[in-house]
Amino acid sequence: MARAADLSQLDGDELSTRLGDARRELFNLRFQLATGQLDNPARVGQVRHDVARILTVLRAREILEAEGTYVAPTTAEHEDALAKLAAEDAAVAERAAARAAAAEAEAHDDHEGHVHDDVDDVDDVDDVDDEFDIDDDDDEEEEA
Repeated sequence: MARAADLSQLDGDELSTRLGDARRELFNLRFQLATGQLDNPARVGQVRHDVARILTVLRAREILEAEGTYVAPTTAEHEDALAKLAAEDAAVAERAAARAAAAEAEAHDDHEGHVHDDVDDVDDVDDVDDEFDIDDDDDEEEEA
């Protein structure tokens, strides 16, 4: 989660880019929430707060510029803020990947010992059909 102090060290273009990315992510998260595919519902609130922080920094900058008191951050401050925010973004992505891997492992554990082999499964069903003299549509089509 980006701090307002770090965001204020970024230039306008970077803030606009981050705002667009955050809004896009929020849209995707809401879509996933609506379809029941969201693994971490708390992320919606985090992204909403990030959008609010960015909008607050942009508005404060706009007010300071109108008053004529805005002082742009130095290059070093800008680079430090970018590095810090990139590290935070990487940590968020890493946690998301770990959650996805854990969910995948859990889903895989639920199906352990249950292997799907299309050819063998069909042959097994046909053997059971023959054993109990069950007519199915596939057998009728083969005879026709």
